[in-house]
Amino acid sequence: MNTMTLTGDVASVLDAYRTCELLTVGRDGTPIAWPVVPVRRADGTLLVTTSIGLPQKALNVRRDPRVALLFSDPTGSGLTAPPQILVHAHATCPDEIVTAAGPAADQWRLLAERQPSSSAYPRFALTRRLMDWYYMRLLITVTPVAVTTRPPAPAGGPMAAAAVPGGGPPAEAARRLPRFTSGVVAAFDESGAPTLARVRPAVAGGALRFTGPALRPGRASLLCHSHDAKLSGLRAFVVTGELTRDGDGWLLTPDRFVPGADGLNPLDMVRAIRRMRATAARYLQRRGLARPQIPWEQYRF
Repeated sequence: MNTMTLTGDVASVLDAYRTCELLTVGRDGTPIAWPVVPVRRADGTLLVTTSIGLPQKALNVRRDPRVALLFSDPTGSGLTAPPQILVHAHATCPDEIVTAAGPAADQWRLLAERQPSSSAYPRFALTRRLMDWYYMRLLITVTPVAVTTRPPAPAGGPMAAAAVPGGGPPAEAARRLPRFTSGVVAAFDESGAPTLARVRPAVAGGALRFTGPALRPGRASLLCHSHDAKLSGLRAFVVTGELTRDGDGWLLTPDRFVPGADGLNPLDMVRAIRRMRATAARYLQRRGLARPQIPWEQYRF
């Protein structure tokens, strides 16, 4: 099914999904995806936001507006085996930092409802001080170009464990795969458009083998992520690499491993927050901007 707008049953299913995978194209041409919580607007666009402490999605969109979103993990949606929804789109992201809740109020309300734990940040002086960068947001408007429904995501238990000698990104990916039931490959389709597909890769030496989508060899990545019904217990990692044909399937040979925040000990978590605060400070400094104040009272949803 193809359509230019999100309407009817497709829109209802999309709205029920708690998260989706958003693909942007990196500076080196690698398509890479991370989980996001989008909001569908009345005009048919989707709103995604990101912090200036994690600005890569926004920077990618400003260089290359081609994006894709895949709604494929129904955890917490209340739906049984819903179709997957793939959205090919163009995105824009003005270089404007938004601290007021108003421009993205629907998203903040949705997040407070679906992830109650996130509402704690604005309540306490310490978290306000440490996490103010999180509320310095960049607004990404996603305009659908084509919307396609797919069969429900493949069912199955945890992916198979396998040891990869030598360490590095392939070994890190192999070690983490059994924590997930599937992953999402970000690549280019046969026409050269960025696309996403949920797959169940298996370790094959120093590569990850999977079958299914019609893709183009070249740069690609794999995202594995999961959450519970309240968007807690978040787990995620990404590997980027080279995608090659392998008979009727594909081999992704990882050359970079990007961990998520799960599994960090307290010291690692402090370091991660410091890195994101530093990234936010650099973003402001490069634009000659003072650190904005956050209107905390607006975030009491």
